[in-house]
Amino acid sequence: ITKEMIEDYLLYLKNEKGNAPASCCLVLTGLRFFYKHILDQEIEVGFHLTKHPRRLPTVLTKEQVWKIISIPKNLKHRLMLMTTYAAGLRAGETRRLKPEHIDSKRMLIKVVDGKGSKYRYTMLSRMLLEELRRYYQACRPKIYLFPSAIKKRKDQPISYEALRCTYEKARKKAGVKNGVGIHTLRHSFATHLLEAGYDIRKI
Repeated sequence: ITKEMIEDYLLYLKNEKGNAPASCCLVLTGLRFFYKHILDQEIEVGFHLTKHPRRLPTVLTKEQVWKIISIPKNLKHRLMLMTTYAAGLRAGETRRLKPEHIDSKRMLIKVVDGKGSKYRYTMLSRMLLEELRRYYQACRPKIYLFPSAIKKRKDQPISYEALRCTYEKARKKAGVKNGVGIHTLRHSFATHLLEAGYDIRKI
């Protein structure tokens, strides 16, 4: 293939597929590696991508967060949002939580297989613990703390899409216009702790 074909392909990835600049550069790096170490050739591809500037994350006020968490009538939905915020979890981490991950003695939540397949502990507030106990008594989750609502998938965690929709519905119903995306709860958690005087390294 010619270098023009490679450039066309990279432009296709960027413009048609909507791939991020870093993803396109990764493809180009792979092609250069292949040509240099497999074909023993050098390719000159005149392809440059400008990385998008990193934007500051959206942070909600405590009042906005409370409105969003309080909206759902469904107990499981409310606890999913409360846990995500109060423990500063990613959506995938909330989904994979199990009852045994709640350490009430040390007031910690064990995060298993987080980003980068890492394990860590995060804080467990007294209020969240009380609400989780009430939820557990009412719903009796078995394997996952927040299982799928589909009968055939009761042994599976709730889907990311279901968790995302729960947040978005609550946000819109609460009249909160900013803060699109459930990851906003994690950003808000960290910011609120920082404003409360917590050590940035602990956060």
